[in-house]
Amino acid sequence: MDPLGLTLIFGARILDVSCGTFRILLLVRGKRIQAAFMGSCEVSIYMIVLGYILGGGGALNLPQLMAYAGGYAAGNFIGAFLEEKLLNAYVMLEIIAERKGNTLDLVGILRQEGFGATVINGKGRNGIRNIIKVVCRRSDISRVSRIIGDDTCVFLSDVKACWGGQFPVNKSITMKV
Repeated sequence: MDPLGLTLIFGARILDVSCGTFRILLLVRGKRIQAAFMGSCEVSIYMIVLGYILGGGGALNLPQLMAYAGGYAAGNFIGAFLEEKLLNAYVMLEIIAERKGNTLDLVGILRQEGFGATVINGKGRNGIRNIIKVVCRRSDISRVSRIIGDDTCVFLSDVKACWGGQFPVNKSITMKV
């Protein structure tokens, strides 16, 4: 094989793997549509190079390539959707709020709704803040969001594992991974 062909294969593989890495990061962040698009780019590059290697560039025609890439993209989208809907994914919300009376009312409402809420004091640029930590199911994010409103700063992170604590469903759920 000629050196130009080897260089093209090498460069295409760099693009393919880079797209795959970026696609996975998009999936982790819940960006299903963007991940599906990136997956179609990734697999298109892969199939073009594979066709070049195996068939001298003529192994796949455009409709076949589009069908293969589209199926890969749809698989990424559906897989992310199923993960979100079927797995018991937990998240941690870190809610940073001004330290005032209604902040503790929010904590009380969260606890009445069955959520565990841990309050930590912190110091922000404009004074003392309450940091409220709530571990909940991903499906409960909208409920918590309605309770806390728009006057807070919220950080969301995935929880790899949790056990003990307060949860709305059974009051106490043990989950070990």
